[in-house]
Amino acid sequence: MERRIAVKQMALLAGGLLALPAWANAWTRSTVAANHALLDPTQAEILTELVDTLIPASDTPGAKALNVPDFVQKMVIDCYEPAVQQQVKDGLLAVDAVAKVSFGSSFSTCDTPQRLDVLKQLEVSPDQNRKEFYGLIKNLTIQGYTTSEYVMTKYLNYSMIPGHYYGCVLAPLAAK
Repeated sequence: MERRIAVKQMALLAGGLLALPAWANAWTRSTVAANHALLDPTQAEILTELVDTLIPASDTPGAKALNVPDFVQKMVIDCYEPAVQQQVKDGLLAVDAVAKVSFGSSFSTCDTPQRLDVLKQLEVSPDQNRKEFYGLIKNLTIQGYTTSEYVMTKYLNYSMIPGHYYGCVLAPLAAK
Protein backbone atom coordinates (compact mmCIF):
# COMPACT_ATOMS: atom_id res chain seq x y z
CA MET A 1 0.00 0.00 0.00
CA GLU A 2 2.78 2.48 0.84
CA ARG A 3 4.57 1.67 -2.40
CA ARG A 4 1.55 2.89 -4.40
CA ILE A 5 1.50 6.16 -2.50
CA ALA A 6 5.22 6.59 -3.09
CA VAL A 7 4.87 5.91 -6.83
CA LYS A 8 1.98 8.38 -7.05
CA GLN A 9 3.98 11.09 -5.26
CA MET A 10 7.00 10.45 -7.50
CA ALA A 11 4.79 10.83 -10.60
CA LEU A 12 3.38 14.13 -9.31
CA LEU A 13 6.88 15.38 -8.50
CA ALA A 14 8.17 14.46 -11.96
CA GLY A 15 5.23 16.24 -13.59
CA GLY A 16 5.88 19.35 -11.51
CA LEU A 17 9.56 19.35 -12.42
CA LEU A 18 8.69 19.08 -16.11
CA ALA A 19 6.31 22.04 -15.87
CA LEU A 20 8.70 24.28 -13.90
CA PRO A 21 10.98 25.42 -16.79
CA ALA A 22 8.01 26.37 -18.98
CA TRP A 23 6.46 28.31 -16.10
CA ALA A 24 9.71 30.14 -15.27
CA ASN A 25 10.38 31.01 -18.93
CA ALA A 26 7.06 32.84 -19.09
CA TRP A 27 8.35 35.46 -16.65
CA THR A 28 8.69 38.83 -18.33
CA ARG A 29 8.98 42.37 -17.06
CA SER A 30 5.23 42.84 -17.45
CA THR A 31 4.29 39.60 -15.66
CA VAL A 32 6.39 40.40 -12.59
CA ALA A 33 5.44 44.07 -12.44
CA ALA A 34 3.89 45.21 -9.18
CA ASN A 35 0.11 45.28 -9.15
CA HIS A 36 0.08 48.59 -7.32
CA ALA A 37 2.74 51.17 -6.67
CA LEU A 38 4.06 51.23 -3.14
CA LEU A 39 5.96 54.49 -3.45
CA ASP A 40 5.07 57.89 -4.82
CA PRO A 41 7.42 59.35 -7.47
CA THR A 42 9.51 61.28 -4.92
CA GLN A 43 10.04 58.20 -2.75
CA ALA A 44 10.80 56.09 -5.85
CA GLU A 45 13.47 58.61 -6.90
CA ILE A 46 15.03 58.52 -3.42
CA LEU A 47 15.04 54.71 -3.51
CA THR A 48 16.68 54.73 -6.94
CA GLU A 49 19.44 57.09 -5.79
CA LEU A 50 19.90 55.16 -2.53
CA VAL A 51 20.32 51.88 -4.41
CA ASP A 52 22.69 53.56 -6.87
CA THR A 53 24.76 54.86 -3.96
CA LEU A 54 25.02 51.38 -2.42
CA ILE A 55 26.16 49.72 -5.69
CA PRO A 56 27.37 52.40 -8.13
CA ALA A 57 28.30 51.81 -11.74
CA SER A 58 31.96 51.18 -12.49
CA ASP A 59 33.36 49.02 -15.27
CA THR A 60 30.24 46.92 -14.64
CA PRO A 61 26.67 48.24 -14.53
CA GLY A 62 25.47 49.50 -11.18
CA ALA A 63 22.30 48.58 -9.33
CA LYS A 64 20.36 51.41 -10.97
CA ALA A 65 21.22 50.18 -14.47
CA LEU A 66 20.11 46.64 -13.59
CA ASN A 67 16.69 47.85 -12.34
CA VAL A 68 17.35 46.85 -8.74
CA PRO A 69 15.01 49.59 -7.42
CA ASP A 70 12.12 47.83 -9.19
CA PHE A 71 13.22 44.54 -7.58
CA VAL A 72 13.33 46.15 -4.12
CA GLN A 73 9.85 47.61 -4.56
CA LYS A 74 8.46 44.30 -5.83
CA MET A 75 9.96 42.39 -2.91
CA VAL A 76 8.62 44.85 -0.34
CA ILE A 77 5.13 44.75 -1.89
CA ASP A 78 4.94 40.98 -2.27
CA CYS A 79 6.96 39.64 0.66
CA TYR A 80 6.56 42.02 3.57
CA GLU A 81 3.59 42.89 5.74
CA PRO A 82 2.02 46.38 5.69
CA ALA A 83 3.94 47.50 8.80
CA VAL A 84 7.27 46.93 7.03
CA GLN A 85 5.94 48.58 3.86
CA GLN A 86 5.09 51.65 5.91
CA GLN A 87 8.53 51.50 7.54
CA VAL A 88 10.11 51.60 4.06
CA LYS A 89 8.03 54.63 3.08
CA ASP A 90 8.90 56.41 6.33
CA GLY A 91 12.55 55.42 5.97
CA LEU A 92 12.80 56.95 2.51
CA LEU A 93 11.34 60.19 3.84
CA ALA A 94 13.81 60.03 6.73
CA VAL A 95 16.71 59.65 4.28
CA ASP A 96 15.61 62.82 2.53
CA ALA A 97 15.12 64.62 5.86
CA VAL A 98 18.61 63.67 7.08
CA ALA A 99 20.10 64.93 3.81
CA LYS A 100 18.21 68.23 4.08
CA VAL A 101 19.32 68.75 7.69
CA SER A 102 22.94 67.79 7.01
CA PHE A 103 23.51 69.35 3.60
CA GLY A 104 20.55 71.62 2.88
CA SER A 105 19.42 69.69 -0.19
CA SER A 106 17.45 66.58 -0.98
CA PHE A 107 19.14 63.17 -1.09
CA SER A 108 18.70 63.00 -4.86
CA THR A 109 20.66 66.21 -5.45
CA CYS A 110 23.51 65.40 -3.05
CA ASP A 111 26.85 64.25 -4.42
CA THR A 112 28.27 60.80 -3.67
CA PRO A 113 30.29 61.65 -0.51
CA GLN A 114 27.26 63.43 0.95
CA ARG A 115 25.02 60.46 0.16
CA LEU A 116 27.49 58.09 1.79
CA ASP A 117 27.53 60.33 4.87
CA VAL A 118 23.71 60.20 5.04
CA LEU A 119 23.79 56.40 4.83
CA LYS A 120 26.41 56.21 7.59
CA GLN A 121 24.18 58.38 9.76
CA LEU A 122 21.30 55.97 9.18
CA GLU A 123 23.46 52.97 9.97
CA VAL A 124 24.55 54.34 13.37
CA SER A 125 21.28 56.10 14.17
CA PRO A 126 19.87 55.60 17.68
CA ASP A 127 16.44 55.19 16.06
CA GLN A 128 15.90 51.43 15.64
CA ASN A 129 13.41 51.90 12.78
CA ARG A 130 16.00 53.76 10.70
CA LYS A 131 18.58 51.06 11.32
CA GLU A 132 16.12 48.33 10.32
CA PHE A 133 15.10 50.28 7.23
CA TYR A 134 18.71 50.73 6.14
CA GLY A 135 19.50 47.05 6.76
CA LEU A 136 16.45 45.92 4.77
CA ILE A 137 17.18 48.16 1.78
CA LYS A 138 20.86 47.21 1.81
CA ASN A 139 20.10 43.47 1.91
CA LEU A 140 17.45 43.69 -0.81
CA THR A 141 19.81 45.74 -2.99
CA ILE A 142 22.55 43.15 -2.67
CA GLN A 143 20.09 40.33 -3.33
CA GLY A 144 18.63 42.08 -6.37
CA TYR A 145 22.05 42.87 -7.81
CA THR A 146 23.62 39.46 -7.28
CA THR A 147 20.61 37.62 -8.71
CA SER A 148 20.22 39.89 -11.75
CA GLU A 149 20.56 38.35 -15.18
CA TYR A 150 23.70 40.35 -15.95
CA VAL A 151 25.59 39.24 -12.84
CA MET A 152 24.44 35.64 -13.10
CA THR A 153 25.35 35.23 -16.77
CA LYS A 154 28.28 37.60 -17.32
CA TYR A 155 30.03 37.59 -13.96
CA LEU A 156 29.16 34.28 -12.32
CA ASN A 157 28.79 32.37 -15.62
CA TYR A 158 25.66 30.68 -14.31
CA SER A 159 24.43 27.78 -16.37
CA MET A 160 20.90 26.56 -15.77
CA ILE A 161 21.96 23.02 -16.63
CA PRO A 162 25.51 22.36 -15.41
CA GLY A 163 27.96 20.44 -17.52
CA HIS A 164 27.76 19.67 -21.19
CA TYR A 165 26.95 16.40 -22.89
CA TYR A 166 28.99 15.41 -25.90
CA GLY A 167 26.93 12.60 -27.38
CA CYS A 168 29.09 11.43 -30.25
CA VAL A 169 32.54 11.46 -28.70
CA LEU A 170 34.27 8.11 -28.30
CA ALA A 171 36.73 7.53 -25.53
CA PRO A 172 40.29 7.35 -26.86
CA LEU A 173 41.70 3.85 -27.03
CA ALA A 174 44.55 3.12 -24.71
CA ALA A 175 47.91 2.81 -26.46
CA LYS A 176 49.45 -0.64 -26.39
